[in-house]
Amino acid sequence: MSGAVVIGAGPGIGQAVARRFARAGMPVALIARTRRTVDEVARALDATGGSPETGTTTAAGAEPGARVAALTADVTDEAALRAALDAAADRFGPPDVVVYNAAIVRPDRVGELSAQGHLDAWAVNVVGAHTAAAHVAPTMARRGSGTFLVTSGMPRPVPQYVSLSLGKAGVRALVSLLDQEYGPAGVHVAAITVDGPVAPGTAFDPDAIAEHYWRLHAQPRAEWEHDVLFSGRTDG
Repeated sequence: MSGAVVIGAGPGIGQAVARRFARAGMPVALIARTRRTVDEVARALDATGGSPETGTTTAAGAEPGARVAALTADVTDEAALRAALDAAADRFGPPDVVVYNAAIVRPDRVGELSAQGHLDAWAVNVVGAHTAAAHVAPTMARRGSGTFLVTSGMPRPVPQYVSLSLGKAGVRALVSLLDQEYGPAGVHVAAITVDGPVAPGTAFDPDAIAEHYWRLHAQPRAEWEHDVLFSGRTDG
């Protein structure tokens, strides 16, 4: 079991997904943009039984037996993201599952955001996921197994969230393209569409959402789903 990589490992879904995979006994590599964020998530996982390894985008100084690797990379920096993924693979081996959870979530209507603002949002919401998939999926395909999951949202375009609506439409297109490219070789690609505000103790509790990531990873190939809509805690 080579483990899981969670990109965009902040509080909320990222931390909950990392905790769910760690609870299954998998080593987990966390990737976030800032050291403070990734260290906080690593400490949270450590409290559940992991031993956090704090590092940058290299695996130098890894603690023997560490089960959690804390790495930093901006997903819009292709070289840094690829280096962080390489560091995770150096520590735990080629991953069994990679979760892309990075996104820019902000309100903006048509005409309110500059062209550069839209490009910046697209770079995080879509291009970073493409970079990650292009880096890890070929190895998974050669192995004949692996899971690549993307956090999605906005199942319907919302005028108050133009850049996010466009980005999540792009994510769904990317998932379809990745499935066509790598699915036949045994790579399960799927999006988890979260249709509501995520908060502990609500119908959109991150721990409840995280169960869907584990379920998708554990699905037999004959039962693969590619777009799961989570509209509340009672979803199966």
